[in-house]
Amino acid sequence: MEIVGNGGFAGVIDTDQMALQLEQGFAVAGGDSGHRLVENGAGGSGSYIPFFNDLEETKAWIHESIAIITEPTRKITSSFYKSPHATFHPHLFDGIYAGSPGNWYSHLMLSFLWNGQQSKGDAFIDQATLNATTDAVLDACDELDGVKDRLIENPLRCNFDLNSLACSSATGYSNENHTCLSLRQLEALKAIYAGPKNTKTNSSVYPGFSLGSERELLAQETLLYKEYAAPLLQNLIFHNLSYDIDTFSFEHDVAKVDAVAGPLIDEIGVDLSAFQRHGGKMIVTQGWTDPLNAATWPIQHLEQLQQSSSDGSVSSFFNLYMVPGGGHCGAATSYPYVPATYHVEEALVSWVEKEIFPDSVLSSNPPDGSSRTRKLCPWPKTAKLRNKAHPDLAESYDCVHD
Repeated sequence: MEIVGNGGFAGVIDTDQMALQLEQGFAVAGGDSGHRLVENGAGGSGSYIPFFNDLEETKAWIHESIAIITEPTRKITSSFYKSPHATFHPHLFDGIYAGSPGNWYSHLMLSFLWNGQQSKGDAFIDQATLNATTDAVLDACDELDGVKDRLIENPLRCNFDLNSLACSSATGYSNENHTCLSLRQLEALKAIYAGPKNTKTNSSVYPGFSLGSERELLAQETLLYKEYAAPLLQNLIFHNLSYDIDTFSFEHDVAKVDAVAGPLIDEIGVDLSAFQRHGGKMIVTQGWTDPLNAATWPIQHLEQLQQSSSDGSVSSFFNLYMVPGGGHCGAATSYPYVPATYHVEEALVSWVEKEIFPDSVLSSNPPDGSSRTRKLCPWPKTAKLRNKAHPDLAESYDCVHD
C-alpha cells in the first residue's frame, strides 16, 4: 500500500503520481492535505488563504493529512485483498520516500522573502546573466568528478571565486552585457548563496543556494516570496492582509514566526527513535539545482540526526541521496540531459522487505529523451566514473567518499 502526498501549499490530489505507483503494483491512495487549493485567494500578497486561518487545517496540511487517510486506506485495502498488508505517526509506514523535503517550511518561506529582497531594483539578475554565471561555474568545476558532462557532482568541492564574475571598470554592466555582474548583482548573488541571516547576530536562518544552481534562481527573485512568504506572514503570522512584507525584520520577527508557525508546520526534530524501533526505513532525495529548496538543508538535517545518534550514524534506517543537476522532485528545467526518474521505490521495497541496503539508487529518463542513466549515492558518498568508455551508463560509476 502506498500513500501519495503533496508539495507546496498542497490542496490537490496528485493523480499523476498515483498512476505511476499503481503501475508498479501498489495499492495507492492520495489526498489534498485537508483543504482545496481552489478555495485560496488569487495568490500572492493580500490574498486570503482559508487554511492558514484555521489552525486545524494548518496542522493537517503538514503534520496530520497523511495519517488521516492512511488508516481508512489500510482498512479498505485489507478488506479488498482479504489480508493485512517518523516523528509524527512513526508507526504508520515501514518505508518512507521524502523527495526535496520542506520540513523546515516556515524558514524555507522566509528564505524566499530574503532572496526576493536581496535582488530588487538594480540588484536584479536577469535570466541571461544567470545562465552565463552557471556557465562560468561549470567551466571551473565540471571535471572535478573526472567526467566532462556539464554537471557538478558535488558543488561543495567547487572553489569558484565569485568575485571573478564582477564586471571590469572598462566593460561595466549594461542591459546588453550578460557576461558579468554589477557590484549590486554580485552582492545579491552572494547573499543568496549565503542564505538568510539574522541581521544583528549574522546567525543562519536557512541555508543558501549552491554553485551551479544559478540558472534556476529567477523564481527566487520574482515569484516565490510573493506566492509563499506573503500569504504566510499576512494570514498566519500577523493576521493582516495589508501587512507590508518588506517591513519584515530578520533581526526581530523570525522569533515570532518560530513561535506561531513553527509548532504548526515545521518538523525538524532529531528524535526518530520511534520510527527506527518500528523498523522503519527512510530514503530522502534532494536535487542540487532545486529552484525552491536550498539543497544543503537536507544535508544539515542529516548531520543533526547523526550528531543526536549514540554512534554518530543513522544509515541503518535513514539515507540521503543528492542529485547532481536535479530539480525539485525531478528534472531541473535548465539541466534536461540529467536523468530525472529516481528509482527509489524499488530500492526502498528491497530495503524494507529484504534488508538489502540501497548502496545506490538508479536514475534514468532524462527530459532530453536520451538513454543516459546515472547512479545516486548515499551521502556523503558521490558517484565517481570508473569505466571511462561508457560515461552515460550508471554501471560505469562507483559510490565513493570524496
